[in-house]
Amino acid sequence: MPRRRRPPRPGAIAELPPLRIASQIALLQLLYYFGAIVLMLFTALVAGVSFDLDLVFGWEAVRGDTTQGWLFGFVWVLNGGFCMAIAIILLISRSKLVPDFALTLHGLHLVITSVYSSRIPRNVMWWVAMMASSALCVGLGVWGSQWRELRPIFFGGGSGGGGDSGGHRTHHDERTRHEDGGPVEDGDLERGVSRGRGRGRGRDGGGEYEMVSMNGDGAT
Repeated sequence: MPRRRRPPRPGAIAELPPLRIASQIALLQLLYYFGAIVLMLFTALVAGVSFDLDLVFGWEAVRGDTTQGWLFGFVWVLNGGFCMAIAIILLISRSKLVPDFALTLHGLHLVITSVYSSRIPRNVMWWVAMMASSALCVGLGVWGSQWRELRPIFFGGGSGGGGDSGGHRTHHDERTRHEDGGPVEDGDLERGVSRGRGRGRGRDGGGEYEMVSMNGDGAT
């Protein structure tokens, strides 16, 4: 007897294949360093210091005993916490996946920084900036993703304005029809339907008709 296949487990693993997860992580990492290069270049120009890749892939510049060290730490928090939260909201849009992607992003940055500088970061300020960046990215990412998930969904777009205008045109057309040379009022239409007897003229104007009530036995 053939074994029955177990249904796939619901969740992120079943919904997102590994290749797609890897591609999204790679894209987020590229955006992370692109934003860091732009912000660090702008900050270096404003602060009057020379720009090099150590500002992006190193950790020595982020320190707590100088004003420039605090400034570079703030830039990392702005890039990793705020900018990357927006990128995760736009690319992932799943609140339960935001912590995984945010922590993976910062974890890869730790590995890349350690490999680039040949040692683990030792400045406390760098660790504080990375923890603040991670917390801000997770918080803003979860909030933004939940806001997108809880937005109301409208089916059959244009039902509000289109339906009202269509109903208005129909109502207007009914009122502009003429039977005896004048417009037909809504009350006349309702009375003509609700009453069992009435007289009127056909739409083509040719002849009259009479509405009579029917008895229970079918006699008129």
